[in-house]
Amino acid sequence: MTQPFAGKVLLLALAVSLTACTDTADESDVDDLRDDLNSLSDQVNNDETFELQLLHLADMDGSNVDALANVGHLAAIVDGLRRQYPDNTLFVSSGDNYIPGSRYTASADDSFNTVTGVATPGAGRADIAFLNAMGLEVSAVGNHDLDSGTSAFASLVSADANWAGAQFPYLSTNLDFSTDANVSSLAVTNGQEASSIPSSLAGNAVVTVNGEAIGLVGAVTPTLENLTSTGDITVLPANDSVSDLAAVIQSSVDELTAEGIDKIILLAHMQQISVEKQLAGLLEDVDIIVAGGSNTLLADYNDRLLDGDTAADTYPLLYTSAKNEPVMLVNVDGDYKYLGRLLVEFDSQGRVILNSLNPLVSGVYSAEQDTVDAVGGMANATVDNIVDAVNDVLIAQEGTILGNTSVYLNGQRSSVRSEETNLGNLTADANLWYAQQYDPTAEISIKNGGGIRADIGSFAFPAGSTDVADLEYFPPEAFPAAGKENGDISQFDIQSALAFNNGLALVDVTAGELKAIVEHSVSTVGAGAFPQVGGMSFTYDPEATAGSRVTELSVGATDVVIGGAVQAVGPFRLTTLSFLADGGDGYPIPETNRVDLVADAGVATSVDMSADDPGASDFAITGSEQDALAEYLQAFFADSNTPFSNADSIVSGANDERIMTP
Repeated sequence: MTQPFAGKVLLLALAVSLTACTDTADESDVDDLRDDLNSLSDQVNNDETFELQLLHLADMDGSNVDALANVGHLAAIVDGLRRQYPDNTLFVSSGDNYIPGSRYTASADDSFNTVTGVATPGAGRADIAFLNAMGLEVSAVGNHDLDSGTSAFASLVSADANWAGAQFPYLSTNLDFSTDANVSSLAVTNGQEASSIPSSLAGNAVVTVNGEAIGLVGAVTPTLENLTSTGDITVLPANDSVSDLAAVIQSSVDELTAEGIDKIILLAHMQQISVEKQLAGLLEDVDIIVAGGSNTLLADYNDRLLDGDTAADTYPLLYTSAKNEPVMLVNVDGDYKYLGRLLVEFDSQGRVILNSLNPLVSGVYSAEQDTVDAVGGMANATVDNIVDAVNDVLIAQEGTILGNTSVYLNGQRSSVRSEETNLGNLTADANLWYAQQYDPTAEISIKNGGGIRADIGSFAFPAGSTDVADLEYFPPEAFPAAGKENGDISQFDIQSALAFNNGLALVDVTAGELKAIVEHSVSTVGAGAFPQVGGMSFTYDPEATAGSRVTELSVGATDVVIGGAVQAVGPFRLTTLSFLADGGDGYPIPETNRVDLVADAGVATSVDMSADDPGASDFAITGSEQDALAEYLQAFFADSNTPFSNADSIVSGANDERIMTP
């Protein structure tokens, strides 16, 4: 790719004005502007062009209910849009194609022996089968794709008996798969045609679309070891530097351009779209970046959004590369809620043509029947049958009622990663209470907000309103087929909200260690490490320097930090998750007098909780966070006569009392 042609600056200005149209613009306004663009384009660019329809999705890692309700519609939308451009379509994912939880485990049920697309039961296979049936061509590796470990990841990617495996390659150029025994055999040489290397792992691949070679490079956040179970996979760069990450990616891009490939798409799973934005300006020869991991909804002014959703920015975002080339950045929200569609032309030198963008065509397509009808989509029978099979398994789980709430339990990603929530309080309290059944000296609890994967309940606009301020929040809805009544909290709810089901651990911490733990937890507000706590409260200043933000901290009535200074008190018995105790999310938790409450003969610090477990629930592993919440609900909030009733501040407007800011 070379320097942009003369006049590109003016074209860019017009294109930006096009993508910035507001709700007051109508189709004639767009058409007039498009005529101006086309006229100018004829003067500065007479090259032969290539048109690509890029379809993309990401982050199917949240609510099981939403994902299962949406995937059938999304599959039909893929069908409709692909049939509009049968020879020029590329369909990709930027990662997090599933997440451990009830949907993930459902396909391990023996009933899946007869389900087309799965055939051989196994956890997570329904999720991969959805993508196979839709014709996904390439995926980036996301952090949640590795949540169950490298062995489980390998079992999903590779074929097994009647299980076909992933019918697409997973890409990540900054992961060295060869260093992990579980996945090393799946690693293949870069630069191959993606359709020839299904069930494999690589750094980059090629998809030939109507005779044109499209290079695809995958990359994942370099902080991956802190987020998931990477095993012995080597994650680059070791220093987590974005500029060094860009150098790793650039090397992979250069491999493709050296082969004469001049159209490059980066599938980036960076967790924070700010990182993908940085990469856009650091890289050369990358035309399109498909972001992932942040659930950022980008949308055109005229895109139809689902109730309660608002766009974070326009679609696509436009940047300039390190070689002064145009770069387009796209992203969609997760759980199959939206399919992204970028219809764009390339010139003869492989550069994206900005004036080929049409906001009436490109943008996000919401997973609704109205959208299916509008694009002429046809139902995907394989996807719909798998959804039915998963739901059949889940009905049994919805029928296991473990508690009741009269209020919405806030597990929204944006909330649990930035503030105290009532669901965060509930599960932190449950972990503390459960640990006290074994060790009554336990007095505080901390967990990472990123471990809460879904809310328990729902929200919607009242009739006639589209104002976010009018949103109404509700406790869990009834599921009559399973005998579930309004407000009931089911096994399904608990497994969805606490999908990782980490074990619980106890450790002793000094006052200084406790402050350091809390300082770390609030060092990056909005990240998965942000805390939810029980038995303690603290105030922090988010504007202060990370590491010096906690100004006040109390355990019960005991002051631990006053004015930022640690008091000579402690130690304290802390309940936390084994994931955090092992250093997950970078938590600096000591090993002092550590006890793990999930029995494991291979773990020297584990104990058998069976004698101390209350025994009111048995669906989850004894000593796990799902077990703790189920037992706690049964003990204190078992039914509608004694519901949990502490409304979240998103509903009540009340001030938080455990995690406060000045």
